[in-house]
Amino acid sequence: MKKRIGIVANTTWNIYNFRLNVIRKFLNEGYEVIVFSPIDKYIEYQANFPEVTHVAINHLNRDGTSPIQDIRLLLELTSLYKLHKPDIIIHYTIKPNIYGAVASKILNIPSVGIITGLGYPFLHQGFISRLTKQLYKIACRYHQKIIFENIEDRELFINQGIVLSDKSVSIKGCGVDAKHYHPMLNGQFSEKTIFSFIGRLLYDKGVEEFVTAAASVKSEYPGTEFWIIGDIDDNNPAAIKKDDLVKWVRSDSVIYKGYAADVREYIRHSDCIVLPSYREAIARSLTEGMAMEKPVITTDTAGCREAVDEGENGYLVPIKDSGALHDAMIRFINASQEERERMGKYGRQKVLAEFDDRKIAQDIFDIVRELA
Repeated sequence: MKKRIGIVANTTWNIYNFRLNVIRKFLNEGYEVIVFSPIDKYIEYQANFPEVTHVAINHLNRDGTSPIQDIRLLLELTSLYKLHKPDIIIHYTIKPNIYGAVASKILNIPSVGIITGLGYPFLHQGFISRLTKQLYKIACRYHQKIIFENIEDRELFINQGIVLSDKSVSIKGCGVDAKHYHPMLNGQFSEKTIFSFIGRLLYDKGVEEFVTAAASVKSEYPGTEFWIIGDIDDNNPAAIKKDDLVKWVRSDSVIYKGYAADVREYIRHSDCIVLPSYREAIARSLTEGMAMEKPVITTDTAGCREAVDEGENGYLVPIKDSGALHDAMIRFINASQEERERMGKYGRQKVLAEFDDRKIAQDIFDIVRELA
């Protein structure tokens, strides 16, 4: 009889963008896969995975703070797990990690929590931050294993007494499909340099620092272009204000390309991918750019520095420092074409060795197999 694994996340968007490698791995290994997540337009993933059972979660508000709503979520998860009887459950994102752990404990189902980045509650101190840490501390008792998507998040949880060292492990992010994100001819026939920011438009992603540095660099190198590709995440407290976006675009310092479901063409025509984030798991926009042989500039912080060997495939700058970001951009502009190509090739080899999504899926499978 096939073993049945549950995979839980706060959106189907999360499943579609980050977890298909894990689903594919478990299916290939003969498991029955049940996905639990709120329904959104990314349910289309099922067209390629008809054997997956998708179960809708109705009471998961990923950014809500209502205790009543969260109690409803706990009761709903308990009911769904009891009905579908998974042999083991993998929980992604904050609320599934917390309330899914409790539901699993109630039903005596082995559970794995995967910490996909610490997000807003850990970047901004206050009541929500303290509450989230306390809830995580409770939940971590109920998971059989906690997997972190970078080394430093695991160290932080251990140092703050949230998780035990021997109950946790780190992997290299969620992985990137190096076959899908492959090198393409740039297509540029001019000498201008294009820097691209790709990601959700959040202040915590460093988009404001990107714009400030862009304006400074553009005053020195008028032909240089700075692209922003992404959408405002209205449900995130760190979402940029629309008035700010309009102001930045009108300044002519940056070119806003809007949201793109497939960013490969933008990466292809870019010379350098820039992400001045305050903290990440392992930043996908960096590994996608690296897989396509693009040098990167990012911040010397958790989840970003793990992707960069300074000077080899990109540059590291301090967080919230647009001046240092400006200097790194100038350094890149002055790099020879041969140097840029060397950095790009180094980055792709790093992706193949460390961040390939098949390797990440294998790492997760090996951990789960020991528990199920």
